[in-house]
Amino acid sequence: MAGIEHRQVDGDEAGMRLDRWFKVHYPGLGFGPLQKLLRSGQIRVDGARAKSDTRVQPGQTIRVPPLGVDAKDIKSGPIGGRDLRHSSDGDLLSRMVLHEDAKVIVLNKPAGLAVQGGSGVSRHIDKMLEAWTNQKGEKPRLVHRLDRDTSGVLVIARTRGAAQQLTAAFRERDTRKIYWSLVKGVPRKREDRISTWLAKEQTPDGDRMRIAKHGDEGADHAISYYRIIEQAGQNLAWLEMEPYTGRTHQLRVHAAHIGHPIIGDPKYFEADINWTFPGGIQNRLHLHARCIDIPHPNGGRLKITAPLPPHMVQSWNLLGFDENAAGEDD
Repeated sequence: MAGIEHRQVDGDEAGMRLDRWFKVHYPGLGFGPLQKLLRSGQIRVDGARAKSDTRVQPGQTIRVPPLGVDAKDIKSGPIGGRDLRHSSDGDLLSRMVLHEDAKVIVLNKPAGLAVQGGSGVSRHIDKMLEAWTNQKGEKPRLVHRLDRDTSGVLVIARTRGAAQQLTAAFRERDTRKIYWSLVKGVPRKREDRISTWLAKEQTPDGDRMRIAKHGDEGADHAISYYRIIEQAGQNLAWLEMEPYTGRTHQLRVHAAHIGHPIIGDPKYFEADINWTFPGGIQNRLHLHARCIDIPHPNGGRLKITAPLPPHMVQSWNLLGFDENAAGEDD
């Protein structure tokens, strides 16, 4: 049995398809040979048989039989951390892919990685996409945004035409975006609609949104919906949140507005003196773009779900939350 390897899944590979994992680590392994190894059970995840579309999670062990091709030397470590500088943009983007076809790429953006450049931002998705410029010189295009500290589904257009159609779908609200969050306390209503006006203000820590009044300069109307999926006593609640409008920091401001700020939010979480951060839960933003339902440029609809980032997986495990409790139609 010499030559068999057992490799552990890295923290930044959460939710990666197994065939994508092999493409990243063993680029010389063809599609046919990989399928044959999977069908014969020679490749296993935590000792169990697996399929191409099996989603791997951090800490799992992948049994790799002798492949006859060399492994690619990929620096491991959490995306967004110090090791991010040592991997190529193409490698990092490949690890994030949830879906790709001729018109659309969908990424699972890690928390801490900016979508676009700005003050103090040296690496961001928009610049990284230059690594995927095609032979015509066409670079994939962003069609919407996520906050730097928010993880999850990010849609990218491969062509100019696809970008126009996808951008129009967002503008005309022909998309549905579902977010998962962990908030302080438990809202009184199991589900509700939040409607406010929001305006941007400058602070020493950068731009911040505030609740405004109708007619205030620069104020935009913002509507969000939420429902409670599970709760941990009266201390914490897992919310499914859906923004009807797409204002900056909208869900984060709305959660704070109803008195239940998102755990780990550096801008809008103001804990009172008697509140202590739950043990074992990381002080990082617990907001994840879980699912998107969007019209595909070729017709029909594309619905993609993104696995939770490692810090939220840790929190869900500590709190005993079951991801299946959301009752999604994956």
